[in-house]
Amino acid sequence: MSDLFSDDEVAAFRRDGFIIASGLADRSGCEAMAAVIRASLDPPLAPLEFETDVQYPGSPSDRLSPGGDTPRRLLNAYTRDRLFRDWATSKEVCGRVRQLMDAERIVMSQNHHNCIMTKHPGFSSATLWHQDIRYWLFDQPTLISVWLALGDEYSENGCMQVIPGTHTMNFGRGSYDAAYFFRTDLATNRKLIDSAVTAELRQGDTLFFHCRTLHAAGRNETGQVKLSLVYTYHDEHNQPIAGSRSAAFPGIPCNAT
Repeated sequence: MSDLFSDDEVAAFRRDGFIIASGLADRSGCEAMAAVIRASLDPPLAPLEFETDVQYPGSPSDRLSPGGDTPRRLLNAYTRDRLFRDWATSKEVCGRVRQLMDAERIVMSQNHHNCIMTKHPGFSSATLWHQDIRYWLFDQPTLISVWLALGDEYSENGCMQVIPGTHTMNFGRGSYDAAYFFRTDLATNRKLIDSAVTAELRQGDTLFFHCRTLHAAGRNETGQVKLSLVYTYHDEHNQPIAGSRSAAFPGIPCNAT
């Protein structure tokens, strides 16, 4: 497999705000990472975020409720294991991100994503429509996230949905609710939501998506935990705003060739 996207794939990303690289990680690599993650879930190894922390639809109401100790994601993925570091800085990932950004040098943010999503059956929550850039503070809203499916992802276990082209659109504050989720009660918003694409992934498939692309995900209605590894990158010239959460920890240069 080439370490770069084709010209047509780059054009598709710039048009749609996302692109899937099929089979970017091999089965053995995915299984090795999944084994590390499962060991980190039993018992849960901090730092992590629980479903109750976000209070998204379907999450337990508090830590004392049934399922209240369900992890939503393991944080600081990069520093957890060499396997995660190797993937984050691999030429397969970094070469493609540089290509999509048309950047010479890129940096992985340790402050955004940099996590392992652990969508559990029964107590997982749904994530409403949003743009990742809503809480990020950079000179330019041009970051790209890379989502690796460590197992198959489909509608029943809560795979992602994306709305093509929304990374190029400007929305007023009234298009969002108080928590900056895209409102579903507005006719103009509903028209866009109706054009959403379900981003089903096979194990090893990798979704690259723009930080302004509207996306959402449902609950896990199966009997198996869904595991995904997610990192976010920016051009080295696109700096986080000093003093903001986006600048809390230094970025990791990712320029493997």
